[in-house]
Amino acid sequence: MPRNWVYSVVSCRPIKKSIMKNPSLLLNIVLLIAVIVLYFLHFSAKKSTAVNQVTTVQHPSGSSASAPIAYVELDSLNEKIFYIKNTRKQLEAEQKAIETEWENSYRGLENQKNNFLKKGNAITQEEAQKFQGMLIQQQQQVDNKKQTLLQKLNEKSYKFMDEIQKKLKDFLAEYNKQKNYMYIFTTGTGLDYMVYKDSSLNITADVIKGMNEKMK
Repeated sequence: MPRNWVYSVVSCRPIKKSIMKNPSLLLNIVLLIAVIVLYFLHFSAKKSTAVNQVTTVQHPSGSSASAPIAYVELDSLNEKIFYIKNTRKQLEAEQKAIETEWENSYRGLENQKNNFLKKGNAITQEEAQKFQGMLIQQQQQVDNKKQTLLQKLNEKSYKFMDEIQKKLKDFLAEYNKQKNYMYIFTTGTGLDYMVYKDSSLNITADVIKGMNEKMK
């Protein structure tokens, strides 16, 4: 028989003798075990109750679901909410107008240059330098005007995006008073990080309908 086993048996004997000689010690051990069991049962029951509460959250389709979440497709909002669609077209038209004006201005500068060069050898060095300085100055003015107009357009676009985001949050806050979702995610081109989506959790149609009515 291994020596280590003998040592372990011998070491247990004093404890056993002490317990037999002192019944109160045995009672304290039993009570300690009882407290541990009750502690474990108490927190197990709490955990079970919390799990049950989560699993009985209402699903959009009417059945119970383990995940009280929903999602909205941003691409569909951009295409089907009339206010967003129309404003986006307006901003795109303004950008196109800026580009067209800039291109026309450059064509005008090109025409000035061609007309000046038609003088040929009659152009003096002083005239050439003067015309070149004027052309460069006009070119800078055209570029600066384009940059200023694009900056204003960008500010207008950001203001529009902030406005839409606020309107969307306000709508979802009101909408969620009845639905009681814990999280509502957004998905879209370049933003879709969910590898799987349950289509029954898609509330995009409700959002499109509600936002169109709200922003008529």
